[in-house]
Amino acid sequence: MKMFDVYPLYDIDIVKAEGSYVWDSNGTKYLDMYGGHAVISVGHTNPHYVEMVTNQIKNIGFYSNSVIISQQKELAGKLGKLSGKEDYQLFLVNSGAEANENALKLASFHNGRKKIIAFDKAFHGRTSLAVAVTDNPGIVAPVNQTDNVIFLPLNDKAALDKAFAENEICAVIIEGIQGVGGIRIADKEFLVQIRELCDRYDAVYIADGIQCGCGRSGKYFSHDWAGVDADIYTMAKGIGNGFPVGAIAISPKFTPKYGMLGTTFGGNHLACAAAIAVADEMLEKNLIRNAKDMGDYLMDELKKIPGIREVRGKGLIIGIEMDYDTAALRKKLLFDEKIFVGSAGNKNVIRLLPALNITKEHADIFLPAFRKLLTE
Repeated sequence: MKMFDVYPLYDIDIVKAEGSYVWDSNGTKYLDMYGGHAVISVGHTNPHYVEMVTNQIKNIGFYSNSVIISQQKELAGKLGKLSGKEDYQLFLVNSGAEANENALKLASFHNGRKKIIAFDKAFHGRTSLAVAVTDNPGIVAPVNQTDNVIFLPLNDKAALDKAFAENEICAVIIEGIQGVGGIRIADKEFLVQIRELCDRYDAVYIADGIQCGCGRSGKYFSHDWAGVDADIYTMAKGIGNGFPVGAIAISPKFTPKYGMLGTTFGGNHLACAAAIAVADEMLEKNLIRNAKDMGDYLMDELKKIPGIREVRGKGLIIGIEMDYDTAALRKKLLFDEKIFVGSAGNKNVIRLLPALNITKEHADIFLPAFRKLLTE
């Protein structure tokens, strides 16, 4: 059997990692300013993380949710403390797409409606409902197409009012900061309006925090910058630091019923150990504050570099918009300067998603390398 070749982008075999660095099979060392799509939150092979996962697998790695898994309650407590949503309920899954899928299903169970509001350039995943609310026709198969999704321009308050007035809306799903869409930020006033309209029409506010959540923006959920509470928050990527973990935090107004949601692997012993280790590191080392401080430093310094159209983001989800497709620039950063970065938007945005525990030393390796390539 051979691979179904939709990957990889670069012909590099990464075989080792530590902190904010990775090494390929030839022994070449790279600075990781991308974290594998915002997944690495507390650094590669973080010692506490490795210890927790190793100790867990020595005892038990998996059993199904037909039995008590005490680590789930421990994780719920730590996530409540990190996020400030201590009265919310936790449901664990395996991925961001599955988290969004279950959030949308739960919303429809709650009010019995079908119409979902999503936004231009949104990305919510590649499973059935998640891909239907993703604004990327190239990955929406015919079987996923539905007339139940209304796409609106981001931050268009008039369009949002009109959509609610003319439809029986089930839910609004929105990233506080669009990652794949180009690091586009939802305005505070717009998120406040979503909260008000969802309350008025008994719709469900779903905050997608798959990429912009879990502390990356400088608050646990990026929606917290607007001072609003969503009904459901979805999480993945950084919550497990590389182990497949997804979750939804559910408002107390939702009442669980046996069989309403389900998952085979979600919340297993090993996944919980990984997520608990991440939460421990974030709490002990105040990594949410570090994300804010390091993000401020990076963005302030980037704004001083000529040749950049715009720098935007919050914390350590940063977009550097250029006037051209950045593919060649990203390739030169990788092969000439040995630095991983990503892209977003219409491929004219460099996307930075480093681990939340990066230091000024790491930033000061990236910044002069980036400046040098732009002057060349």
